[in-house]
Amino acid sequence: MTQKKTIITTDRLLLREFHSSDAASFYELNKNVEVMRYTGDIAFESVEASRHFIEAYDAYANSGFGRWTVILKETNECLGWCGLKKHADGMIDLGYRIHQEYWGLGYATEAAQACVAFGFKELSITKIVGRTARANVASIRVLEKLGMKYWKDAPCEGIIDSVFYRISK
Repeated sequence: MTQKKTIITTDRLLLREFHSSDAASFYELNKNVEVMRYTGDIAFESVEASRHFIEAYDAYANSGFGRWTVILKETNECLGWCGLKKHADGMIDLGYRIHQEYWGLGYATEAAQACVAFGFKELSITKIVGRTARANVASIRVLEKLGMKYWKDAPCEGIIDSVFYRISK
């Protein structure tokens, strides 16, 4: 994993494939209780565990897309990740996780909009789902800004009280 392949660029952001150099940033991201509050995920135990996750990440090879590292062009800082995920049942969801110090600046929305557009235009995806905890009002706002509409309530990956939104091409 030596190459950092850029997938999407926006006015302020660059989205690229995960790279082992992201390990420390991803570890810090997942260590933040506020960031992880609504995810249902467990934080990495160490930077090395984060690196192992990145090096074992096979979504790009298996489906041709995945989650991507979000980089702020101006400073080259890692803001977190955003991207699409294909599930075993064929559902494709949009996910994002941004370092708390960058919340409220529009980065999640900008990255998510770019991912949805990429999915529709470049990958010929026809439907994308967004899932979050009902209590995660900020994430719901991002999904609604993308044009996603409420679809259903359903449990998802460790989040019992989840809401599903979706958008079609």
